[in-house]
Amino acid sequence: MAPGGGPHERSGTAVRQASVRRNRGGPISAEPRINDRIRVPEVRLVGPSGEQVGIVPLAKALELAQEYDLDLVEVAATARPPVCKLMDYGKFKYESAMKAREARKNQAHTVIKEMKLRPKIDPHDYDTKKGHVVRFLKQGDKVKITIMFRGREQSRPELGFRLLQRLAEDVQDLGFVESNPKQDGRNMIMVLGPHKKKTEAMAEAREAQAIRKAERQAAEREHQQAEREQQQGRASA
Repeated sequence: MAPGGGPHERSGTAVRQASVRRNRGGPISAEPRINDRIRVPEVRLVGPSGEQVGIVPLAKALELAQEYDLDLVEVAATARPPVCKLMDYGKFKYESAMKAREARKNQAHTVIKEMKLRPKIDPHDYDTKKGHVVRFLKQGDKVKITIMFRGREQSRPELGFRLLQRLAEDVQDLGFVESNPKQDGRNMIMVLGPHKKKTEAMAEAREAQAIRKAERQAAEREHQQAEREQQQGRASA
């Protein structure tokens, strides 16, 4: 027989290959199965308040879901039998989305800011640059300090080193030297890390914003009250 096999053998091979391709399937949905999409004879049922109902036929679980005007949601598909819970699935999805959104909002991302200085910087410019570094550290961000040397300044690396030491000492209450000064071509680089974590800085910023908002609202109320009293005084006069 030829190496390729007879027509029946080739046909059988093609069927098996097609079956393998079908079994690979597409992307698996992350959504749990609910209500009539659940295809098992019985489930371990959890009530709306988290109480254990026990193992019940699927038909009984669906009947209870209708009575409570809730959904039957498969929460542990790999259990035997699968665990299902009675819940308002639409409300559950909305609350889960809100929690995920809040978690992303509060997530701390490591940010490295950069500040560039010249070795012979004048006092006013130094104070301005230092102010930016202070602000970055208060926000919980790292700061990469770069001293840029030009021309003959490259023969005086000690100027840059002393300037970086001075800056580190000036902001030591807010940050620490995470990476010591090192020469990188025409530049000298140092990295400062904040004492305060990013999440702590974000929480403090939100608290300060809430306090400022409350103070503004209180001032507006006082102003409105003063205007009403003035109007009442003019009316009585």
